[in-house]
Amino acid sequence: MSTKRIVILGAGESGTGAALLAKRLGYDVFVSDKSPVKPEYEVALAKAGVAFESGQHSLEKILNAAEVVKSPGIPEKAEVMRAIRTKGIPVIGEIEFGYRHAGKCTIVAITGSNGKTTTTMLTYHLLKTAGLNVRMGGNVGNSFAGLVLENEGLSNLVYVLEVSSFQLEDIQKFRPKVAVLLNITPDHLDRYDYQMDNYARAKFRINENQKRGDIFIFNAADPVMADYITRHPLTAAKQVQVRKGFFKNGSIRIGKRHTFDMTQGKLRGPHNMFNAACAVRVALSLGADPAKIQEGLNTFEPPAHRLEVVATANGVTWINDSKATNVDSVFYALQAMTGPTIWIVGGQDKGNDYTPLMPLVKKKVKAIVCLGVDNSKIIDFFKKTKKPIVETRSAEEAVREAARLAVAGDTVLLSPACASFDLFRNYEDRGEQFRSAVEGSVFVIPKESVPSTSAPP
Repeated sequence: MSTKRIVILGAGESGTGAALLAKRLGYDVFVSDKSPVKPEYEVALAKAGVAFESGQHSLEKILNAAEVVKSPGIPEKAEVMRAIRTKGIPVIGEIEFGYRHAGKCTIVAITGSNGKTTTTMLTYHLLKTAGLNVRMGGNVGNSFAGLVLENEGLSNLVYVLEVSSFQLEDIQKFRPKVAVLLNITPDHLDRYDYQMDNYARAKFRINENQKRGDIFIFNAADPVMADYITRHPLTAAKQVQVRKGFFKNGSIRIGKRHTFDMTQGKLRGPHNMFNAACAVRVALSLGADPAKIQEGLNTFEPPAHRLEVVATANGVTWINDSKATNVDSVFYALQAMTGPTIWIVGGQDKGNDYTPLMPLVKKKVKAIVCLGVDNSKIIDFFKKTKKPIVETRSAEEAVREAARLAVAGDTVLLSPACASFDLFRNYEDRGEQFRSAVEGSVFVIPKESVPSTSAPP
């Protein structure tokens, strides 16, 4: 049992999971969070006897650490990180800390600018349906360290982990048996000095420690990835390239041996067909029965806030795609629309370039409803389309304006392209307020009343 002092920065899901695991392993643990610690995490830390502070970083309690476990949301530019780096204290992330103590297991790690949560949840569902002893966590659900603690002593486990670029920044030896890189499009560029190559480098760290016998599944049609690979050779892991042409006539084709019907499930849109193709390849690589994979595809429930049909009435379909916090996500959402669309967009801009959306907006969008504190950039860019544009400052107001503009056959799509923090706590809060506003309005009927044949366009 070690008595080494570990300081954990951040007391959210990631930091608390790391703290509880470190305490169980016998470390001298101290947790520091500059923001107020949520009550549920305060209770968990206190119950385990973990010392922590809330609302401040006390450097005298931090800089005596032998090692620091940093939560992914803390940037290197933060004052506390500058002090730690100056002192020369080793820093790792929670994903790395969990990996150190995971024991013999199979790790599937999934990242990408868009689609990683859906792909992670689908991969987990396919493996579980196939009978594997599988757990899911990382950037979705439970922290990896928390999962390691919860499953201590168990064998033959498969961990399916969603990992963000922020988490990958702080790995050292983290080595997934199967790594999936879905796409790389502009996102979080403020974190990476507005350099796409810096962002791509962080994403490609998912492959950094893979060796012969491991598998790296990636999007061969992604131009950013293709360019990066020409300049940075991949590891010796087996490369599995997902190319165009894998989806045809409602089916996913994997090589010459396997075809999977996608018409019976609830996933919609070309992007989700790609996500499913990656998940299917993971499942096949781990020995899942193709018949069970098909069963899993048929029974998968997509996560909330991602092209989620929340209601329909008078021929108008209302879709919550609040998770679409960047331009690329909105591109996929608009691409999936088959009829006239009233697009609800806006929030905290992250340096967006809306140019890729212009052809789809011209073709598919009949009106734009801005939802944000400052909508000037969106209005200035899209006013040239001559589409009606209105401004709103709440989910309820956005729903009212969209209802005024909609007629039978239209779709109202909340797909913001922006972060949510100007008006909402997070994208979930934004999506839930939108859903509540829609379901609480007199002009819609509940989703439960929608015939089972109804689905996102």
